[in-house]
Amino acid sequence: MRPPDWLNRSVSRFSGHKNVKEGEKRALNVLPDQQIQAHEAPENIALNEHSLTGRSTRDRLKATLRHKEEALSPRVLRRTLQELRSIIDPQVSEVEGGLRAKGVAGWYAQAAPNERRDMWLLMSEQFVADAQKAKAAQAQFAALVGTADEAVAEVRLRRATVSPRRRLLQRFSVFPEGIRFLVDLRADMLPHLKTDKRLAALDVEMEYMFSTWFDVGFLDLRRISWDSPASLIEKLIKYEAVHDIKSWSDVKNRLDSDRRCYGFFHPRLPDEPLIFVEVAFTHDIAGCITPLLDESADAEDLNLATTAIFYSISNTQAGLRGVSFGDSLIKRVVETLKDEFPKLKTFVTLSPIPGFRSWLGRSSPDLANALQDADVLGLPEKSKLRLAVLQQAAHYLGREQLDGKPLDTVAKFHLGNGARVERLNWAGDPSSKGLKQSYGLMVNYLYDLKRLDKHRAMLAQGKIPVARAIEDLYI
Repeated sequence: MRPPDWLNRSVSRFSGHKNVKEGEKRALNVLPDQQIQAHEAPENIALNEHSLTGRSTRDRLKATLRHKEEALSPRVLRRTLQELRSIIDPQVSEVEGGLRAKGVAGWYAQAAPNERRDMWLLMSEQFVADAQKAKAAQAQFAALVGTADEAVAEVRLRRATVSPRRRLLQRFSVFPEGIRFLVDLRADMLPHLKTDKRLAALDVEMEYMFSTWFDVGFLDLRRISWDSPASLIEKLIKYEAVHDIKSWSDVKNRLDSDRRCYGFFHPRLPDEPLIFVEVAFTHDIAGCITPLLDESADAEDLNLATTAIFYSISNTQAGLRGVSFGDSLIKRVVETLKDEFPKLKTFVTLSPIPGFRSWLGRSSPDLANALQDADVLGLPEKSKLRLAVLQQAAHYLGREQLDGKPLDTVAKFHLGNGARVERLNWAGDPSSKGLKQSYGLMVNYLYDLKRLDKHRAMLAQGKIPVARAIEDLYI
């Protein structure tokens, strides 16, 4: 069968409707490019919560009639599974598999939210490793440990535990827009993981695959300036997640001659930045974001600057949440800066502490209550209340961990890249957002190029690297 015939049949089969017009009506609910954008996923995917606790796809595939809350009937669900399985048919070439995956992606773009959910469930529940083969391979490996055949047994075990789901995702990545499709699909799905644990297997598989595909070694680093295409500057405004860009003069200030802004791009997404990194140059470590965002401030003399301040790092793709991009992302920017400005000696961030206020409310409710009636920004330096907050912040950043990693999301990123917790800054971000996140506190993470590997090793052993100033605040 010629690919165009297959694709036309595929779309009509997937619709599960009596005519094409109804499918076309559904298409009106998606964006013009027929893709749900990652940053808009939570608003566009409003699933019926009752549908998240229904029958498994295993039970539904055996049934004759569907339950009221189910999107696809058992018959259409079986056809959908058949189409997904055909993508990884051993008799099918990678190119043909990619064409079939493209047909499924075309259906997905027109599908209603609950229909998309059914496809997620099929991918999560129906493409699992063969339990019996995995069990047999595990037993064989255990029996051969320490023998000459151990390596061969390990290879067999690894192969037996790889799910066909991974091959399915690989086939989706074959067609030109495939990686874009998968990133957006995961963005659609992420808001529903807490209410439907059945999706966890697909999510973990996608995160693993993305960690391989989007390793920093495969990304292109490009400088973004005021002379860059307007479409790229507009994306910087759109995706800025740390300090909102308020105007064109604001963004011009961030792209001025004494600043640097870089974007990381994937070769398969050449016009879509994955990460923005904004840098300012100063004579010392900055402790407050306000001067760095001051549009009326004089430009720094780059010939005299000794310190590079990373004041905003924004991930642009919700579907890549949890993907680390490797542990050398900031190092690549640092090396680029050193090549251009050899006099730079200090590389440090000025970072928010997004999880601190909510954590303090849980761990020290009395202190949190005392802060509700206080002028936090105006507390004197020797105030006991101010000291108590700094002590708790030091503990939060330097000791609180989850699954062996720093609890704070920003801390996890920078410490994973080899930085250490350097200094806490009172009233570092006096904006309403800063107060809501951390009572206005900000933190500097220091990137010491000679100690990045040492710090990563410490973190791997469960010890968060911190400066003496942070240790002195420990209770």
